[in-house]
Amino acid sequence: MIVRHQYMDKLKIYRDVPLVKILAGIRRCGKSTILEMLERDLTENGIRADHIISMRYTSEDFDDGMTDKDMYNGIKEKMTDGERYYLLLDEVQEIKGWEKAVNSLLENANTDIYVTGSNSKLMSSEISTYLSGRYITIPVFTLSFSEYMKFKEASCRSPKELLTEYIRMGGFPIVALSNFDEGAAYQIIEGIYTSVITNDITRRHNITNFDLFNRVVKYVVENVGKTFSANAIVKFLKSEGRSLSVESVYNYLEWLEKAFVIYRCHRYDLQGKSVLKTQEKFYLADASLKYCMMGFNPKSVAAMLENIVYFELRRRGYEAYIGKNETKEIDFVAVRRDERIYVQVCRNMPEESDREVANLLEIRDHYPKYVVTLDDLASGNINGVKVVHLSDFLLSEEY
Repeated sequence: MIVRHQYMDKLKIYRDVPLVKILAGIRRCGKSTILEMLERDLTENGIRADHIISMRYTSEDFDDGMTDKDMYNGIKEKMTDGERYYLLLDEVQEIKGWEKAVNSLLENANTDIYVTGSNSKLMSSEISTYLSGRYITIPVFTLSFSEYMKFKEASCRSPKELLTEYIRMGGFPIVALSNFDEGAAYQIIEGIYTSVITNDITRRHNITNFDLFNRVVKYVVENVGKTFSANAIVKFLKSEGRSLSVESVYNYLEWLEKAFVIYRCHRYDLQGKSVLKTQEKFYLADASLKYCMMGFNPKSVAAMLENIVYFELRRRGYEAYIGKNETKEIDFVAVRRDERIYVQVCRNMPEESDREVANLLEIRDHYPKYVVTLDDLASGNINGVKVVHLSDFLLSEEY
């Protein structure tokens, strides 16, 4: 088992802190395996096996009729003394009212609780009602490039060779663990996508016109890394002879977000120092989701490089925004507490200093500024702007 240290380190920080630790992310991104890593770490640190209660609520052992009371009583039965128990509860959102059960276990028993989930039930308003101020959400993403390299240590390939594969194949652990060809990998990823769409969206929200919903999804996928609005989607569908309300588009986008298929990136006005609520961009939970739906196209790589950089920033704890500097756009303004970095992403650097560098030089502050590129010959420093290869940026410990 390859340990994902980023998540284990976070879980160790919050161990025995009276908060419910919620690991949330798209299906098959590795949440269940992280719980297995946690269980092993607890055992290695002297916690008795009978005081680690691990429950998986997608098992056939649990039917749809299970209530929060059943969940609570089932766990309580396993607690035979007053010592501390560590509860590792996988895919809890399948149990209606799980928040009440978890809150009761937090209040009425000597417990340290960790839960995972993959869809909107996990993010319901009930969390605020029953666990207000008593939980912390830890986003779980697919593999970073650094993690992907660890999964591929036996391959003896260079970082740049592995980067090419990572860009095309994505970071789902199930794909990285094996040596699938592209067709097989995309077939597996398509299965993950179909499971999410079927179980977490269309069935849950009773979507009857699946064809129309699927067309909206494809529009979003086609426009990863571009700003657009719900109105733009409605107009596009109208041009195809389809009719859908703006409200329905907003609902579809929200459901895709809550299933962790897409992530919304707001714009940030550098002059007014405020977050703008219009013309956002959306990024896919993994670049491979685009390729499994639409096939790999080298022309789409530039947009997916943005996708990769966005999630690298998120993994490192940054809030990432699109920067608006008067009429100029900065791909990412990344903020983490009192730290900030600016990032432009491009596939190739032209021979002369281009708009990527020029846009960054117009920002009059001393925070680090990067141009991230796939150009093997482009590296160095241009008037304080660091030009770095994508592989170096993804593996760097500087920011």
